[in-house]
Amino acid sequence: MTNIEAAKKAVAEFLKETLNVKDVKDVKVIKAAKVGDGWESEAEVYEESSFIKALGLPTRVQDRNIYAVKLNGALEVESYERADARQG
Repeated sequence: MTNIEAAKKAVAEFLKETLNVKDVKDVKVIKAAKVGDGWESEAEVYEESSFIKALGLPTRVQDRNIYAVKLNGALEVESYERADARQG
């Protein structure tokens, strides 16, 4: 049986690696809920501004994005998506 702290850590590490975030401090789990045998969570991630990056300009500006992540009982990621992508 997994606990909430292990689920939060798994989400933060996954997003850090997947999104190529430099510092794990730039990933903050803001929701974690046990659902059946797995977990549903949301995390706030600070990433380089995609707009400024697309223009090819150097910047330190970061966008705040929310990601939804679903884990199974073994803390393996089953799905993830940017939250604003769900609403559009």
